[in-house]
Amino acid sequence: MSKKKSKRLKLLKGEKFMYVVLVFLIISIPTVNVFTKALLSETNIKTEKLKSKIEKQESTNESLEMQIDELVSMENIQKIAEEYGLSYISDNIVKVEGE
Repeated sequence: MSKKKSKRLKLLKGEKFMYVVLVFLIISIPTVNVFTKALLSETNIKTEKLKSKIEKQESTNESLEMQIDELVSMENIQKIAEEYGLSYISDNIVKVEGE
């Protein structure tokens, strides 16, 4: 009885390179996908935080504008003028507007 020699297939250099590239792609594509989704999620969280800050600041600005309107009202000016013993003469009032 003679032993049969098993033939081993030899891979060519080009085939080895193709298998290495294939394994690399199989590993790297899901890894890159997870990484980019994590970055996107982080960016979305930062965006939502900024939106929240903007809304809070806008609310504060509106509140301050209302306070300014109250302080500039004619009744308030007359009240303060009376406290300091001043009189209201409409001819002496000059309206100054910003640019």
